[in-house]
Amino acid sequence: MTQPDSEGRAVPIPPVYADMRGKVAVVTGGSRGIGAAACLALARNGVRVAINGRDEEALQSSLAAVRACGVEALAIQADCSDLAQVRRMRDAVLTEFGAPDFVLAFAGGGTARPVPVHEISEKDWRSSLDHNLTSTFFTLKCFLPDMLARGSGGILTMASAGGRMASGAPAGYGAAKAGVIMLTRHLAQEAGPAGVRVNCISPSAVLTERTRANLPPERQAQMLPAFPLGRLGTPEDIAQASLFLLSDASSWVTGIVLDVAGGRVMV
Repeated sequence: MTQPDSEGRAVPIPPVYADMRGKVAVVTGGSRGIGAAACLALARNGVRVAINGRDEEALQSSLAAVRACGVEALAIQADCSDLAQVRRMRDAVLTEFGAPDFVLAFAGGGTARPVPVHEISEKDWRSSLDHNLTSTFFTLKCFLPDMLARGSGGILTMASAGGRMASGAPAGYGAAKAGVIMLTRHLAQEAGPAGVRVNCISPSAVLTERTRANLPPERQAQMLPAFPLGRLGTPEDIAQASLFLLSDASSWVTGIVLDVAGGRVMV
């Protein structure tokens, strides 16, 4: 069975995981693209969602879509590369919902055009690391203590095919996403004994609003031979994989990197 997504395309109805109902999730980068799709998938499973983003208009749009699913939701504008703002976000979530059961550290993205390594500016290098790796670290740093104290919870970080293999992505972005992978593994080993699972999801080319705007149809067609499954990804593909990694269906899974990449990455 299918249902229309935010752009009217027919997409599979996300699976329902009964164990998730009534729980609380924080989704950074949840105002657009993959993050917004994850927020909707969680809401359709009865999860209360705290949505983070930097653009207020996009945040309100995501918030309205989640509330239309009949669950409580909260929108928090914050830049996750700023520790003080992440701390304020955490305090707002604790006040509204209490400690979250799930943290999806999805904030990030490309911040510079690809250039040879020796031509990367200091500003672009630091921006890539701050908005992808440091933002993930700050999110985990702020929300982890309450999860450890409770002795349960699921954390999901966001990598990229650019962090799994040399590609056309900016080198700083690839280095940051590779760092997210190692941070995830380190934390999974550290937090596992306390009952907190930590996994990483790693997409390849996903047709978000931004990607569609930057990739004309002819360029999309040129990319298809690199994907054995014959198509590019959708935000809903990543959202459905996220549900599995957070639900009790993966209760004996931690420290993994799940390449949701249409076969483009096989490790």
